[in-house]
Order: sequence, then C-alpha cells, then structure tokens
Amino acid sequence: MSDLKRYIKARKKRDRKFAQGFDEGYDRFKIGMILREAREAAGLTQEELARRLRTKKTAISRIENHAEDIKLSTLERVAAALGKRLQVSIA
Repeated sequence: MSDLKRYIKARKKRDRKFAQGFDEGYDRFKIGMILREAREAAGLTQEELARRLRTKKTAISRIENHAEDIKLSTLERVAAALGKRLQVSIA
C-alpha cells in the first residue's frame, strides 16, 4: 500500500467528515482525469478538442477540472470528438 493510500485510510478512520465526502469527491475528480487522459492519448490540446466540439477552451478546462455536474450527453459528445464511444456501467 502506498503512503498516500495509508494516509487516506487513516484519515478516514479518524475524521468522519473527510470519510463521508472523500469517495464522492474522488469519483468526480476521476471523471475529469479520465477525460483529460483520453484527450491527451488522442494527441489533442484542450483548444483542439474545443474546436471539434464547437465550444471554448475554458469549457474543456472546466470539464476536466470540475466534472461533478457533467451531463451524459456532454460525455457522449466528448467521447465522439475523441474517436471513442462512451460506456457506462453501474457497479
């Protein structure tokens, strides 16, 4: 287990408020990171992806950094612009 994982585990045990919000916050962060990694793997800048989506670079930045309220239709458009398809699962 990494130092970071040990720290998170210990902090969750001693700080109830941290534990309650951590997983949800991490999931939101993870969506943005997945989108960023997909964009980078496609060899695109935020500006290039924005052009493909007919939006602004700031919108792409907001999606990658604050994906907590992103619509499914937006995710589908981003995936298509990256030459991918969106796959959703409920675990």
